[in-house]
Amino acid sequence: MNPAPLACVDIGSNTTRLLVAAWDGSRLRELMTQRVYTRLGKVIRKSGAMPPQAIAAETDVVATQVRHARELGAQDIRIVATAAIRHAPNRDDLVRSIEESTGLRPHVLTDAEEARLAFLGASRTLGSPPGGSLGVLDVGGGSTELAAGSAEEGVSWFASFSIGSGFLADSYLHSDPPSPHELHAAGEHAKGCFEGLRAPVVERAVAVGGSATALRRVAGGELSHEALERAIRIVSTAPSDEVAERFELDAERVRLLPAGILIIDAVSDAIGWQLKIGGGGIREGCILEMAAAAD
Repeated sequence: MNPAPLACVDIGSNTTRLLVAAWDGSRLRELMTQRVYTRLGKVIRKSGAMPPQAIAAETDVVATQVRHARELGAQDIRIVATAAIRHAPNRDDLVRSIEESTGLRPHVLTDAEEARLAFLGASRTLGSPPGGSLGVLDVGGGSTELAAGSAEEGVSWFASFSIGSGFLADSYLHSDPPSPHELHAAGEHAKGCFEGLRAPVVERAVAVGGSATALRRVAGGELSHEALERAIRIVSTAPSDEVAERFELDAERVRLLPAGILIIDAVSDAIGWQLKIGGGGIREGCILEMAAAAD
């Protein structure tokens, strides 16, 4: 008997993403994934809150994704929201609108919950179950979470920072492609955010999130300082639409990618983790948690 499909809708600062998957006890089988660029974090930074039209548009996106999940047979559907919504003064208006439209009440994650779910999703979807200690870096649009622990015992340490690829790109990277001056200023800001950070030593470390996923196409699986420098040069020497076509990426992701790379590099430099690109993240963590609760 096939396991029942489960679904998670993740309302982020840059995108709203759907994952429908089934967990058979050893492997997560993806049935559908969808990503819509909504840039809610940018809207909130510009307006100070979510305008009614932004709430209506986001509600439509979420309702469509919930409908897709239900069409695939998912009855257990979880909607979560991350940093941008967490800090929005009128977040309850969005929660209410989505609940009225879908019958499902979104859960606004704390920073600790973000870190825990990203760690769970990353650790349980690695090619082979990781033994020993693991570090997970999740660069989102509005925040960055780090977590360390083990696949067996979960998170033993985490840290959260109010810097993400959307915030950094919107604050510093105004040209397309970004100028050397803009990249330098953004890099210095990122370095300053993590200066003095002390993280546990881990045997293995992975980066997850939209920037990391896109980086796989540009830099491969390794995220050494040299590889990140090469990636910055690649995505910053041509307009975003040209880079997007070359690597089969969304142009909006390419515009955000230099900022994501700078954050990954700043974290790696500050704490010394030798990062590789991982799979999984918050959505996978949610579905795994839902599957465990159903057992």
